[in-house]
Amino acid sequence: MKKYISYILTLAALTGFLASNSMPAQTTDSLLADSVDQSIFPQITAQPVDQTVPIGSSVTLTVQANNADGYQWLIGGVPAEGQTNDSLTIANAGIDDVEFYSCEVFNGGEMVPTRAASVSVETTTGMSPTAMTVAAATATAGSALTASIASSGAVAASSPGGGPIVVFGAPYAGGGSKGSCPGPYTGYVGYSKPISQGWGWAPISGARVLTATDTNRTNTKVEYVGGYGDSGCAQTTVSIPYPPFSPVYRFTIYFTSNVPTNAYPIVLTGFNP
Repeated sequence: MKKYISYILTLAALTGFLASNSMPAQTTDSLLADSVDQSIFPQITAQPVDQTVPIGSSVTLTVQANNADGYQWLIGGVPAEGQTNDSLTIANAGIDDVEFYSCEVFNGGEMVPTRAASVSVETTTGMSPTAMTVAAATATAGSALTASIASSGAVAASSPGGGPIVVFGAPYAGGGSKGSCPGPYTGYVGYSKPISQGWGWAPISGARVLTATDTNRTNTKVEYVGGYGDSGCAQTTVSIPYPPFSPVYRFTIYFTSNVPTNAYPIVLTGFNP
């Protein structure tokens, strides 16, 4: 036993040295002093959600928050004049209104931002003179497809029949890479619906041609994702096998360069509005 005494004494001395030279432990009071009083911040309980509506429809975006005394909505990251309530309404949504919407929620001098929700609009091609006027008045995206819609006429997507659906979405400039298709990309635009609106577009019963097409560019990749998880990707246009596996579908256009800044359309064939 004696041969271990010197080792034990040395170990005890080293332990005492480390204890005397270590940082002092924080007490409960010091931890409380260093913490931030979370009650001074607003607490967002419901975020604004993405919406896709027939062109000319009313759109309302809302935010719900506790401990809030002020709001400021932003459109495309820019404060919207006079939009300082907990909701923002677009009375007659057109192509110019396709954008990302977010809200800054205030409590005194403290602010918490919401997520950015996208607003998209959809039309179906037709020959209605009244709808042609509506399309011409709202067709300001500057694309060849927009011009063709204005010249051929367009009816609200809630109307029965009428032909392919044209959906205008807000592009997002954010690079990445995803497998062999789409591969590397510099931005994208998603075409979807929230769950309350059906999640996506439903194939027309019996339709054997189900496609999503970018008619403006030839170097983009188009992807579909079904509600049951089936997916596919191809350049410019993508086709869903018949019979479709899922009851609803969402779509994405990926850009390999030069992400557009205006509303960007996709043409859906064989789908219900």
